[in-house]
Amino acid sequence: MGVINNLLRAGYSGHVDKDTGLAESYRLHYEARGSDEDTSPPLLFLHGFMGSGRDWMETAEALPGHRCILVDLPGHGRSAGCPIGLYPMPRTALALLAVLDEAGLEQCIPVGYSMGGRLALYLALAHPERCRALVVESGSPGLESEREREERRGWDESKASELERDGLDTFLNNWYRQPLFQSIRRNEVRFAALMERRRQNDPAGLAQSLRLVGTGSQPSLWPQLPGIGFPWLAMAGELDSRYRKTTQDMVSLSETGRLVTIPDAGHNTHFENPEAFSRALGEFLASLPARAGF
Repeated sequence: MGVINNLLRAGYSGHVDKDTGLAESYRLHYEARGSDEDTSPPLLFLHGFMGSGRDWMETAEALPGHRCILVDLPGHGRSAGCPIGLYPMPRTALALLAVLDEAGLEQCIPVGYSMGGRLALYLALAHPERCRALVVESGSPGLESEREREERRGWDESKASELERDGLDTFLNNWYRQPLFQSIRRNEVRFAALMERRRQNDPAGLAQSLRLVGTGSQPSLWPQLPGIGFPWLAMAGELDSRYRKTTQDMVSLSETGRLVTIPDAGHNTHFENPEAFSRALGEFLASLPARAGF
């Protein structure tokens, strides 16, 4: 533990190499901020599709006093070389537990955006003993019917094929023309920086992510929402009517859930209104009851 704590204190950037029998070998890249002296619950940040752990750096810097683990998910960032067997949610969840083990953390608070929000919810439901609380930003519990999932798998496959056929630049331009992302383009300077980060991804890894971690491949988690036994926060942007409705429906099924709408923001609230997002997240974390070990 001493080595890991020293690395955390220094802002360690490293890889987890661990064989759980799921694949012969794999690596999830992560960066850690904070130190073992921080007494607040550690945060495990999970990015959205085409993102990386670096997407959360601005948020992590706005939360002094918290250990923050910023992970590159399979097929993204510096985890692009992961074996294909690591992509499905159950295996990614186990890989994230290996990150926690490597960082010496028994529990964490998963904070996930979009794809990462779906994964954070899955992690919290599948491994509740490792989660102190939960934050889902513009995420969902999946699609309720098999017919919906089948149709979505077809859409995911079409996008993966488009990416492989047309290349990353064309795919990026088309992706961010979707109505869901209309508001994200308002700040031209920030949006240009976001696009440059997206271009650093590996197209092959992104295509596999669409196929294996897309909404069509995710099991429906709706029936499990009433069983969440710890506090959790669902956030959506004021300008994102689709996910605002989804988060309302999610919270209505859970006695421990709380809904916050981020003003003047669309789907990617932590990017479009970082101050309001960090403030809402900080207020939620401050509201958690004290617990030994943090």
